[in-house]
Amino acid sequence: MTKSALITGITGQDGAYLAELLLDKGYEVYGIVRRLSTPNITRIEHVADRITLLDGDLTDQSSLNIAMQTAQPDEVYNLAAQSFVATSWNQPVLTGDVTGLGVVRLLEAVRHFCPTAKVYQASSSEMFGAAEEIPQNEKTLFHPRSPYAVAKVYGYYATVNYRESYDVFCCNGILFNHESPRRGIEFVTRKITDGVARIHHGLSKDLRLGNLDAKRDWGYAGDYVKAMWLMLQQKEADDYVIATGESHSVRDFVELAFSAVGLDRRDYVKMDERFMRPADVPELRGDASKARAKLGWKPEISFEELVKMMVRADVEWYKKKSEK
Repeated sequence: MTKSALITGITGQDGAYLAELLLDKGYEVYGIVRRLSTPNITRIEHVADRITLLDGDLTDQSSLNIAMQTAQPDEVYNLAAQSFVATSWNQPVLTGDVTGLGVVRLLEAVRHFCPTAKVYQASSSEMFGAAEEIPQNEKTLFHPRSPYAVAKVYGYYATVNYRESYDVFCCNGILFNHESPRRGIEFVTRKITDGVARIHHGLSKDLRLGNLDAKRDWGYAGDYVKAMWLMLQQKEADDYVIATGESHSVRDFVELAFSAVGLDRRDYVKMDERFMRPADVPELRGDASKARAKLGWKPEISFEELVKMMVRADVEWYKKKSEK
């Protein structure tokens, strides 16, 4: 019998890769999208005719109830959130409502209308924040350092609570940073590769950034959505860290990106106080030993390959744009 899946945040980076993966596996795929004056389905345009899109919002309980009743999914993937850390400082209440309470609203919809569905909750390495332990694993204590991270911790424990209190099959995927050419332009990795492409094509003279010393564990989003699916194929629900086990600084990312087009980052990068955060996280590096052992998962794309992939995609995009 054909399986069905409901994805919140289907128009985002992870949602697009996950939709492709599930469609390739023969799933009937539903996606929840917020009603906007200008629909944003660019990332899923190539598969839109194979997906059923439903109006809904994590801040609106009734829309989630209706979506759940309509789709009757076997699997639910909650990827929607106010997911930009910098924005969470300016909109902390909205971030808490969407990224934190939104998880409870979705779990309530599952509990009442699809109690046998398996649920994946997109948790985040940002929850570890200023954790003293490096690398971080499933037992590392959380020390969130932004309104976004605080909201994600709330969503994490709500998921655990529904699993333990209502016997809902729900898993937390504690994903470390994962990028791709589909990453939003507001995120630092894509800001860098887009900036490099613009400089390469003579459209910009410099690239302004904040803290270059922050270190992150960066992987490829296409690899990470496979881990999401694997979690819901297990006999028992559990929580997993998904990471490469390597950390690299923003400076490392910048140097690789500029070298991909034969340029020296020192000639173009400028520090800008506007992009410094009130409280930053010095280093996040994950230990995915549990996922490797229990799920059989491991990353396939290296850090260097990821950076070059993103730079190539942005360089090509500006080239095509100039040819029109």
